[in-house]
Amino acid sequence: MAMVSEFLGQLTLSYGTEAEPIFPTVVAFRDFDPINDAIRLDGAMRTKGVDEQSVIDILTRRSYEQRREIAFEYERLAKKDLQTALKGALSGSLEALMLGLMKSPAHYDALELKAAMKGLGTDEETLIEIVCSRNHRQMADIQKVYRDLFKKDLEKDVAGDTSGDFAKLLLALVQTKRDEPSNVVDYEKIEDDAKSLYDAGVKRKGTDVAVWISVLTQRSAAHLQRVFERYKRYSPYDLKESISKEVKGDLEKSFLTLVECLENKQAYFADRLNEAMKGKSAKEKVVTRILVSRCQVDLMKIRSEFKKRHGRSLYRAISEQTKGDYQKALLSLCAGDD
Repeated sequence: MAMVSEFLGQLTLSYGTEAEPIFPTVVAFRDFDPINDAIRLDGAMRTKGVDEQSVIDILTRRSYEQRREIAFEYERLAKKDLQTALKGALSGSLEALMLGLMKSPAHYDALELKAAMKGLGTDEETLIEIVCSRNHRQMADIQKVYRDLFKKDLEKDVAGDTSGDFAKLLLALVQTKRDEPSNVVDYEKIEDDAKSLYDAGVKRKGTDVAVWISVLTQRSAAHLQRVFERYKRYSPYDLKESISKEVKGDLEKSFLTLVECLENKQAYFADRLNEAMKGKSAKEKVVTRILVSRCQVDLMKIRSEFKKRHGRSLYRAISEQTKGDYQKALLSLCAGDD
């Protein structure tokens, strides 16, 4: 069966094994019964008019691993694929969100990257968000899944859809050459890197972007956090201010995103969500992607940063900027007000 083989294939993926803080809003359901959940889902989707609330209650309050077990039992009992059934029963943003929850993190990111590079034009914002915010182990998993799904290398697609220094930065991140974290603090290397960043940018006329790319894509996150602090001893501007003075366009956005994620990834996603929920209606694709990809990682901390930085809770923002069953599903993933 398709679902069974897909499930077994995903067992080998170790997405995000590098130690990062975990602040999930979605955790494993305590009294978990995959057979009962599968039966409830089947009933909810056979009902005339579809019982969306039951689908939301089950899939947003189970961990990814539990959703895979439910999918396994659903296919065994209903003799059809759960994702196909969800596509037939749901529509629009709710469908996209539920289908996103059924994918492994690497699988979901690979699909989002492919969609960002599909057809005429490129969705640079999505490329920047994913490539600049995932650690090198996560990128390695994304590369593997991307190759399995599309029979193409992610590097080749990124190179074909971007150009110039912007392409060089993204490719350096996709190639996963970042140092492993170390318990040893190399003060001499911190000093050298801070000076190199200054010498390659603010100190000179024109920017030696290659130096910036090399340092920012190859050093560990912990090392770079110290470099950013040391940089202030050389430059009258912090690194983000320097970036905005030295480069523009997609290269500026990608450098800024990379530095923001290295400094405080949860604050970056809080700001991204706030931007996506300004105006009359939310940018639903952005909101969906962030909540799906972060709900088992650090959405609780993103909630905290959102309230601190923007003066309203993420729960309230979702309530004000979205509606219907899609809103209910987002609020369930958000898992509470602040």
